[in-house]
Amino acid sequence: MITFKTAMATDVEILALLSRVTYVESHGHFIDDKKDLFKYCEQAYSIKKTAEDLNDKNNLFYIVYVDDLPVGYSKIVLNYPFENKTSNHSCRLERIYILNDFIPMKIGQAFLNFTTEEAKKNKATSMWLSVYIKNKRAINFYTKNEFKNIGQLNFHVNGKEYNNSVLSKKI
Repeated sequence: MITFKTAMATDVEILALLSRVTYVESHGHFIDDKKDLFKYCEQAYSIKKTAEDLNDKNNLFYIVYVDDLPVGYSKIVLNYPFENKTSNHSCRLERIYILNDFIPMKIGQAFLNFTTEEAKKNKATSMWLSVYIKNKRAINFYTKNEFKNIGQLNFHVNGKEYNNSVLSKKI
């Protein structure tokens, strides 16, 4: 059975671990220097940083479970416009990841739909995200879900830039 739950402060260890593992699974092969990848994960997905993010009222985290096993998570940031291209009531889908072993179950679509509905409940009128330009699987997924390219954003991993497309849609 697949369930979606709002993450709480007590889920910090689950979120930190899911964050690290899913980021390495989805982006690790794009990062040239594995030491940079490890250092980035240490900073971005530590328990301390995850707890800080969970305590920010503009951040909403959700965990997807398969038979009570946490297999993915999402993070939206409320009231976060992208430059002058989205409204002040825009939210950023900062993260949506599922462990590789569970991707064949095709739960990503249901999880995106759930996360989008939660954003709407919190008065978001549009959603935007950034995706690495070489991540064709993700780009295809978002395009299929009616996200449109509205710009670019550089993502930094220990000083190295990775070009990202910014995609958005009204919700």
